[in-house]
Amino acid sequence: MTPKYVIITPVRDEEQYLESTIACILKQAALPTEWVLVDDGSADGTGAIIDKHARQYPWIHAIHRDNRGYRLSGSGVMQAFYDGYKNLTCRDWEYLVKLDGDLSFSPDYFQKCFERFQAEPRLGIGGGALYHRINGQLELEENPQFHVRGATKIYRRACWEDIEGLQTTPGWDTVDEVKANMMGWRTQTFPEIHLLHHRFTGTADTTWRESVKNGRGSYASGYHPIYFGVRCLYRLVRRLEVIGSIGMIWGFVSGYLQKYPRVNDEKLVDYIRHQQMARLLGRETIWR
Repeated sequence: MTPKYVIITPVRDEEQYLESTIACILKQAALPTEWVLVDDGSADGTGAIIDKHARQYPWIHAIHRDNRGYRLSGSGVMQAFYDGYKNLTCRDWEYLVKLDGDLSFSPDYFQKCFERFQAEPRLGIGGGALYHRINGQLELEENPQFHVRGATKIYRRACWEDIEGLQTTPGWDTVDEVKANMMGWRTQTFPEIHLLHHRFTGTADTTWRESVKNGRGSYASGYHPIYFGVRCLYRLVRRLEVIGSIGMIWGFVSGYLQKYPRVNDEKLVDYIRHQQMARLLGRETIWR
């Protein structure tokens, strides 16, 4: 039996891809009970696309936020997400999905994902693997095994309640998984279940702004400074990402200088840092 699941999709200026994502949902073998599409102040035709489908399907709901005039990295998407969450009418959902509006996937995507959840009772957060089309070839967006990209996250209700939802600052899509693992849940990307991500992660902003956001997110998540430094050095030496590495460092350091909000959970920060140092020392860790 298909579990009862709901989807929340925050979108901003996604008219180029949103119709494709909506078409993929409508073709699902396992349809959601409710789908809340949150227009985060789009200046293009995104709002009209949402309204058109909300009028046609009673289980699709449209939420519109005022245009703040700029894209608010990290916290903006979470503010829009929680506007959608507060407006859910289904209260007895079993799974909660955070889904971006620039994805394409097969009609059995959710069916396959839920089969994985049902086979693993301690699987708390999961989702498919993101691929990008580069020069006509599909290439995987690589991440640690425990990490599920923020573009496609499925939360089991018991896990969602244990982690007490998501933080509203950059780094939210790592903190949720680390906290889940700390509390005995498993989190995993399903490598055999694919989604096509039409926009490269982070390309909605400039390279500098996206790098600063990543560094700020690492600070907000409580990353160990040594681990973060090694990560930046790797990007600089192995990938020759000079601007990106400098931007990440500035985002991390400025978090301390500007006293940016961060995870207010000493036990969680200790767990994150222990796992990261274990990774550097070649020991067993979720960071692999």
